[in-house]
Amino acid sequence: MHIGFIGLGVMGRAMALNLLRGGHQLAIWARRPESLQPLLAAGAVAGATPAAVGQRSEVVFTMLTAGADVECVALGLDGLADGLAAASLLVDMSTIAPGMARSLAQRLGERAIDMLDAPVSGGGQAAIAASLAIMVGGKAAVLERARPLLALLGKTIVHVGDNGAGQVAKACNQMIMVGAIQAIAEALHFSAAAGADPAKVRQALAGGSAGSRALEAMGGRMVDRDFAAGVEARLHHKDYGILMDEAYRLGVPLPLAAQVGQQLNALMAMGWGRSDTASLLRVLEASRRAAG
Repeated sequence: MHIGFIGLGVMGRAMALNLLRGGHQLAIWARRPESLQPLLAAGAVAGATPAAVGQRSEVVFTMLTAGADVECVALGLDGLADGLAAASLLVDMSTIAPGMARSLAQRLGERAIDMLDAPVSGGGQAAIAASLAIMVGGKAAVLERARPLLALLGKTIVHVGDNGAGQVAKACNQMIMVGAIQAIAEALHFSAAAGADPAKVRQALAGGSAGSRALEAMGGRMVDRDFAAGVEARLHHKDYGILMDEAYRLGVPLPLAAQVGQQLNALMAMGWGRSDTASLLRVLEASRRAAG
């Protein structure tokens, strides 16, 4: 197929390469020209604008940071909608607000362009390995058109519901995942304060009911004091903002998530937004030092 891809960061670049390896023709665009080079070397073709990518594509994937970015690329000046033909498809794999996903789908639908919101979980290594979990919102028939392409990107593809539902599932994913990171930070911080070796505590917990992928990966980072970004904390902060805004709109109480959100706010205020979210441990340590 003729496919487009916009959003060539750590995740998007790996995903686009997997689509190329699947034998598809790929058109790409990026704000930073240097982002294009690995894909051009692999056989992709650059478009001068998102509209030019749309003109070359039956299906376009976007993997961008914020809802405003997706809106601009899809519907702004020289946006995808100016190039996509009727019955073409936009698959947005970014993490954005459910309301924005619904609004984009409606506005694109007015131009006879279909849309799926299909955010992912798994991180950079899963993007490389094509083992992402993909949460899809949109029409079931549209998903079936896209499923062979999504199968090149992930192992788990779940149709959650109508447009916006994929983003709701992603918000739930972030709520649980970052909440687990905060719990691990508190456990390891407590163990150190109480005189136990955090590395040994983590090892003991890993063999019991507290064992998890989060404890393995993020607990390992905390024990090793490796705060270089796997996923930058600022992105989890952005995602938690989406979660809490949606909870406020719906009047849904999320007391634990609200507390984790405040810890992420503190992390950002301490200047660690481009470090790994394992830096939540450092927030606790800094708070204890400040308390004397």
